[in-house]
Amino acid sequence: MFRAGYQIRNQHAVHFLTFTVIQWIDVFTRPNYAEILVDSIKFCQKNKNFKLHAWCLMFNHLHLLCSSDEPNKLSDTLRDMKQFTSKEIIKAIKNNKQESRKNWMLWLFESSGRGNPRNQDVQFWQQSNHPIECDTQEMLDSRLNYIHENPVKSKIVQKAEDYNFCSAMDYYKGQNIGKLKIDFV
Repeated sequence: MFRAGYQIRNQHAVHFLTFTVIQWIDVFTRPNYAEILVDSIKFCQKNKNFKLHAWCLMFNHLHLLCSSDEPNKLSDTLRDMKQFTSKEIIKAIKNNKQESRKNWMLWLFESSGRGNPRNQDVQFWQQSNHPIECDTQEMLDSRLNYIHENPVKSKIVQKAEDYNFCSAMDYYKGQNIGKLKIDFV
């Protein structure tokens, strides 16, 4: 379903986005799958002028505060990132002999893929990432706080800066010390 209000109009502005795994499957409870996503973001930073301002990877979704420098378009980079991570994470699940939920997850990915004409075989991410352009400092601060407080509200950690798959530690220390390089806002 096309929603005119949820598209990236200014390809180089800072946007808040959320990528959600279909059916809210908690894939990222396994660090090896989370690292595939982290590596993909690093690749986009290095090769596609992708600017990561804040992030938080939860068990079944990813929050980003990001932008893109010319000549790259943010929507193209995000599309490529979602396609790549979908394929690589599903391949990792298939090849993981210790994955106790393999058959269940693969069945859900395949069922969702068959039910969506925009996919060939499987679907890992939900279609929409609900982009919101952060065009004021108040909006940036609000989204930054929301991203960093997500693991605290979910009771994964008591302090946001203690969560490893998040940029809160970078902001807390005022320097890049986490898993991903941050372009501070």
